[in-house]
Amino acid sequence: MTREDVLALLDRRNAGWAARDASALAALHAQNGVVASPTGGVLEGRDEIERVYRLWMSAFPDMKTTQEDALIDGTRAVQILRMAATHSGDFFGLAPTGRHVETLMASVLTLADGLIAEERRIYDFTGVLVQVGVLRAKPVA
Repeated sequence: MTREDVLALLDRRNAGWAARDASALAALHAQNGVVASPTGGVLEGRDEIERVYRLWMSAFPDMKTTQEDALIDGTRAVQILRMAATHSGDFFGLAPTGRHVETLMASVLTLADGLIAEERRIYDFTGVLVQVGVLRAKPVA
């Protein structure tokens, strides 16, 4: 893939996030793609990947993501996104709290045949749980 191909894929990914379209986002992954995620664990296959996209979008229906940076090296890329949303739906068994959530996320992507073959999602999941009220932050002494 050329740098322009990778940038076009990231643009389609950003558009999928903006539209909150789990199917469009999942279609950017290889049919047998793999995602390693703090919330979903290791997801194998496009259907499972789409399921977790849908989970996030139902828990945070007003979710907005903004690409802050993208680093590209051949068929590997790192996409840095800022996510902001309101916890308005079930989130891993947690009833909606109405709380605002923000986090910075990094997706480390390995690309093949114009699709995402592997993705490692890195973000502060503990921080998200604190923001929705599942966990309490320990006060600094």
